[in-house]
Amino acid sequence: MPERRPVATTVKVLNPMFRWPSAIRRGGLLVLLSALAACSSGDKDFKRPPPQVGYYVAQASTVPLSVTLGGRTVAYETSEVRPQVTGLIQRRLFAEGAYVRAGQPLYQIDASLYRAAANQAQANVASARASEAASVVKADRYKPLAEAQAVSQQDYTDALAQARVARATVAQNAAALDTARINLRHTTVPAPISGRIGRSLFTVGALVSANQTDPLAVIQRLDPIHVDMEESAADLTSLRQALQRGEVASGSAVVRLKMEDGSDYPYAGQVQFSEVSVDQNTGTVTLRATFRNPQGLLLPGMFVKAVFDQAVQPNAFLIPQPAVQRDFDGSAFVYIVGPGNKAMRRKLTADRTDGTNWIVTAGLQRGDRVITQGLANLKQGMKVRPVPQSAPQHVGVRPRGGKFAGTRPG
Repeated sequence: MPERRPVATTVKVLNPMFRWPSAIRRGGLLVLLSALAACSSGDKDFKRPPPQVGYYVAQASTVPLSVTLGGRTVAYETSEVRPQVTGLIQRRLFAEGAYVRAGQPLYQIDASLYRAAANQAQANVASARASEAASVVKADRYKPLAEAQAVSQQDYTDALAQARVARATVAQNAAALDTARINLRHTTVPAPISGRIGRSLFTVGALVSANQTDPLAVIQRLDPIHVDMEESAADLTSLRQALQRGEVASGSAVVRLKMEDGSDYPYAGQVQFSEVSVDQNTGTVTLRATFRNPQGLLLPGMFVKAVFDQAVQPNAFLIPQPAVQRDFDGSAFVYIVGPGNKAMRRKLTADRTDGTNWIVTAGLQRGDRVITQGLANLKQGMKVRPVPQSAPQHVGVRPRGGKFAGTRPG
C-alpha cells in the first residue's frame, strides 16, 4: 500500500503577542486542529432565517387630487377718486389709510364760481317763467277774439306759438339750473365706494380738473378679497378630458391659502370662475377665488399659494412613499408578499403624491400586502417573514449553541 503522508496544517497567528493557553501548548497541535474542526462543523449547521419585512395591506378608496397654484391677491373693489369739476382744493376731509364709507366727503374744491353759476341759472328760470306766463295769457285772450274775427287768425297763431316757446325756454333754463347745481355739488368730492383709502396724491391748494389723468386718491375694498390663480392650460385640458372620460370626478371648490411665510390662512375661500381665454404670453388660464378678510391680513398684490381639490380619483390606493421605487426608465414598482411568503416585484402607475403617500391608480388590487419595511437587499422571489408594518421588530441574540433565539431585523 502506498505510504500516507501527513497533512501539513499551517496556523496563522493574527497577533504575534498572543499566547496560547497552557492546555494547548501541552496537548500539541492535535488539540488545536480538533477545536477548529468543531467550530467549522457548528457553522455549517447554522442557516440564516428569512428576513423580516413590514407590509401594508392595500385598500382602495376615493382620493382627492389636490393642486397647488401660485396666485396674487386682488382687491374686491377698486375705485379711483377723481374730480368732476375744475378748481382749487381747499380742504382734505379724510385721514390717509383710514376706512371710508361710500358718500363720505373727501375733498372740498373752491365752490364760489359754481355757486354763482347756480344763482344765475336760477334767475334765468324765474325770468323764463314770467315770460311764459305773459305769453300764455296773451294766447288765451286772442282765442275768443279770433273766433269772433275781431283779430286775425294769424295773430292768434303767433300768440299761441310764443306761449309754447316761452314754456320751452323755462324747461331749458331749468335744465341749466340742474347742471349748475350738479357742478356745485361736485365741488365736494365724495367716496364712490366703502373701503380703505390710500395716500392723497394732491394737496390743499392744488389745481384739479375733470380731465386730469391722475386720481386724487384710490379706495380699495379688501373684505372680501379676490385671489387670482394661474393654471397651465395643458393641465386644465387634461383634467377636462379625464372628467369627460369618467376617470376622475369633479372635486370641491373650497380653496385653502398658504401665506408667503408658509403659514396657513385661517379662512377658506371659494372658486368663483375661470377665464374663457388663455394668456398668450404665459400659456395659463386665470382662476379666481374669493376669501373673507376681516382682519385685513391679505393686501392687494401679495403672492400666495392656493391649494384645492380640483378632482377626486375613485378606486385609488394610497401607498407610503418608501415602498414605491423607481426603475432605470423611471417606471414605478413595489414589492409585495406573494404566495409562499416570497417577495414579488409589481409594476404600477404612481404619478401623484398626497402628503407622505403615493397615489397608485393601476397595478395593485385590494388586499395586496405591499412591503414597506425591510426593503434593503430585497430581491425577486426571496423568502421573507412578513409582519404588519406597525408591529415591533426584535433583534435576536445568538446563544452558545450557535443558533439565533428570536429573529433577525428586517
